[in-house]
Amino acid sequence: MNNPLANLVSWQLKTGQLDGWTAYHIGAGAFFCKVFQWLNFSDFWCVFLVFIVGVAWEIFEWIIEDYKPYGTKKRWAYNTASDLFVETAMALWMVI
Repeated sequence: MNNPLANLVSWQLKTGQLDGWTAYHIGAGAFFCKVFQWLNFSDFWCVFLVFIVGVAWEIFEWIIEDYKPYGTKKRWAYNTASDLFVETAMALWMVI
């Protein structure tokens, strides 16, 4: 059976978009968004600051690890984009 969702997940695993750390990025997006909400930031700033924290983390990760754990720069780029997407999407979901 040709399941489109299974094909999508398979492609994401193959390209490095989904890995064991994806859940941590989702959780971090929710955690930081909630902290920013407790600090009375507006919805826009909650989501934007989660994105900024995510970018800062990815820069830190690049400095410490480079792209080598991912094998290729293409897999690293896919993973970085995916990490930023999931944490920002979680923050956006929380403010909607």
